[in-house]
Amino acid sequence: MSRYVALGSSMAAGPGIRPRAAGAPFFAGRSARNYPHLVADRLGLELVDVTYSGATTANVLAQPQLGAAPQIDAIDGTEDLVTVTIGGNDVGYVPLLFAAGLPRFMRALPIFGARLTDQLDAAARDRALVEVVESLRSVGRTLRRRSPAARVLFVDYLTLLPPQGTAAPPLSDTDAATGRHVAAQLAAATAEAAADTGCELVRVAEHSVAHHAWSDDPWTTKPIGFGVPVPCRPAPLHPNAAGMRAVADLVVAQVSSRGAAGSG
Repeated sequence: MSRYVALGSSMAAGPGIRPRAAGAPFFAGRSARNYPHLVADRLGLELVDVTYSGATTANVLAQPQLGAAPQIDAIDGTEDLVTVTIGGNDVGYVPLLFAAGLPRFMRALPIFGARLTDQLDAAARDRALVEVVESLRSVGRTLRRRSPAARVLFVDYLTLLPPQGTAAPPLSDTDAATGRHVAAQLAAATAEAAADTGCELVRVAEHSVAHHAWSDDPWTTKPIGFGVPVPCRPAPLHPNAAGMRAVADLVVAQVSSRGAAGSG
C-alpha cells in the first residue's frame, strides 16, 4: 500500500469534526474525517497524519509542538504522496478574524486589548506575509529533498470571508477587508512557494469562493462567542464536514489527474 503523509495546521486537522482521530494528541484537534483521512480512504493509501492545530511552518520544519515532534520527522523517503496546509498561523490569519469578531470595547482592556490591537494591525500582518513566502519555500524545498520521489501537494486554505461588498457580521468592513487581503496574499505566497520548489498546488481558496462562511452552502464556520470551540462542533472559522469533503475531492482529483500516487 502506498504511503501518504499529511502535514499542516488546524485547517487540515479539522478540530471539532467528529469523530476524533484515534490516538491523536488532544490538542492536535485531529479529526478522523479531515481531508487527509478522506483522501487516504478514497485512494487506498496508508495514512500518516501529523496535522496539528496551531502549527506554523516552524512546527513543520524544526520546532516541537506541545510534546509532538516536528512534523517533518514523519517524512522518511518512502512516501508516495505528501500534502501540506500551512502558513496561516505564521501570519495570524484566523487570530486576526477572531480578534475582529470580539466586541470593540475589549480592545481598550489592559494587556488583552494590546494583544487584540496587534492582531488587527494591518502593517504587522503585511510584515508577516513578506516573511511567510520564504518560510513556505523552505517547507517545499525540505519536503522535496527529504522525499524526492513523492508527489508533494501544497493545499491552500478554504475561503472564509465573503467577497468585498458583502457584510460579514460581527466583523467590520475594515477588518473584513484586512482579512481578505491576508487570505489573498497567503494564497499567492503558497502558489509561489509551490512553483519555486517543484511542488504541486491544490487551489482550494479559488474553488471555495462561493462557499464562504456566510454563504448558503458554507464549507467553513462563522465566528461565534469568543472564538472558543463548542464541544462536538467544528471550530469557529474553520472547515466543517462539507468543507473537508470538498477539499478531499480537490486533492483526489489532482492526484488522479496524473494517475495513482507514486506513478510520477
